[in-house]
Amino acid sequence: MKNLVRIILEGAFGNLKKILFASDRVTDMEMRENILQGKIKPKDKVAIDACIGCSGCANVCPTCAITMVDLESPKELMEGWTKDQVPKLDSEKCVFCYYCHDFCPVYALFGEKATIHPNDVGEVELDLEENMNKPFKISEDKLAFISQYLSDKNVLKNNNTENKLEKIHKFSK
Repeated sequence: MKNLVRIILEGAFGNLKKILFASDRVTDMEMRENILQGKIKPKDKVAIDACIGCSGCANVCPTCAITMVDLESPKELMEGWTKDQVPKLDSEKCVFCYYCHDFCPVYALFGEKATIHPNDVGEVELDLEENMNKPFKISEDKLAFISQYLSDKNVLKNNNTENKLEKIHKFSK
């Protein structure tokens, strides 16, 4: 009983010091004020310029935390392929499964930094047209698995993989 009273008193004293004297405070006062006033800008979750707009991330998200939103003006990525939507991630619905990141064709097919990440996408700079015209260096079964989530199949058509995918799908049925 004596130890329990000691623990309660130490805890109460420690909390009182933190409240009254800002002792052991983790967040400084300036940061705290910025948070309370809504001045903290969350880090980017989507690299819009590097995104190819395929909807793969939105189609694979198990919690529907990703929606595709229309661009103000569509952007032609290459001949025959115009991006008119990009993903928007709702952090309140996200469960950090990283499916969006792992299924992003920019990452999965081209081996570049993914254009979507639940925490912080960081800086993503790449030449989309150059990458989209490169052949893939992944196995056919992985390509078939990823392709089922892509709304826009142009990236597959540009790499002459659609015939291979048809053979894989026929074989697997």
